[in-house]
Amino acid sequence: MHGWIILDKPLGLGSTQGVSAVKRALRNGGYGKFKVGHGGTLDPLATGVLPIAVGEATKLAGRMLDSDKIYDFTVMFGVQTDTLDAEGVSIATSDVRPTMDAVEAVLAQFTGPIAQVPPAYSALKVDGERAYDLARAGQDVVLASRNVTIHALAAHPIRHSSESWNLSGEQAPAPQEDPSFRWDDGGEEGSTTRSEAPLEEVTLTAHVSKGTYIRSLARDIAVALGTVGHVTMLRRIKAGPFDLSAAISLDKLDELAKASALEDVLLPLRVALDDIPALSLTPDQAGALRQGRILAGIAADDGQYFAELDAVPVALVEVEDGDVRVVRGFNL
Repeated sequence: MHGWIILDKPLGLGSTQGVSAVKRALRNGGYGKFKVGHGGTLDPLATGVLPIAVGEATKLAGRMLDSDKIYDFTVMFGVQTDTLDAEGVSIATSDVRPTMDAVEAVLAQFTGPIAQVPPAYSALKVDGERAYDLARAGQDVVLASRNVTIHALAAHPIRHSSESWNLSGEQAPAPQEDPSFRWDDGGEEGSTTRSEAPLEEVTLTAHVSKGTYIRSLARDIAVALGTVGHVTMLRRIKAGPFDLSAAISLDKLDELAKASALEDVLLPLRVALDDIPALSLTPDQAGALRQGRILAGIAADDGQYFAELDAVPVALVEVEDGDVRVVRGFNL
């Protein structure tokens, strides 16, 4: 049991609780004790992809923190809360409601490298204290701006009942109209087209770099539209190489544990390194790396590799000038 279990985290569950759920499932399934960790915090008010590392995969959990993420999120206009989500209390209001044309026009400002101020209610530390602890204690929390990258950002005037939005431009499943929208087909004097109708809320999809706060992105988009807003729905649909296609519910996790069938959903350790080429080893080379020795004279380009012996992971290695050094060794 060395690999990844991908949870479709439900609303209200913390990331550490997701780790505990997998530990409990391993124990109930009779698998014994394994190290378990998560590959990136997901807020309790968010749902979606939560990668859980099991066994030797925990050595790669830190790499998941550096990976890109894709989120669906809904911004409700007119109210800004202190937490920038539905959990907080109102701190600002506005009667301004943007149109879809206005939303689509402003998104270019938030695509590419941008500077972003994280929410006061975040896990970042200020003088050794968590920002959210200081904020909850009533202190004014001002966090420094940080540079992040928004690789892609799209707005959608309609919602799907269960499917995620597609940033690639591929045909999406049949949509479900949002009943809050009212428009005419146009062509008559005084009619309102869909793109001109004022919006109470809008759903967007963002492909973002590490360190990006979707709540801050929603806040800044609303301000750029001349109003205020907060996040009412946040769902992570991809984290690094992992997406919803491999994610399972907590009920499914419990069901598989009772049947001692968790290996059916355990993804290989290698999957987290899908962007890194493999380096095949001989038994002698594998033995040397496992002892922490440097391999010399290897014919490979400089860079990181996933070293393996007969498809068994040996180590994450760095090649430089023909020398191979271990970055992370796997005890398999």
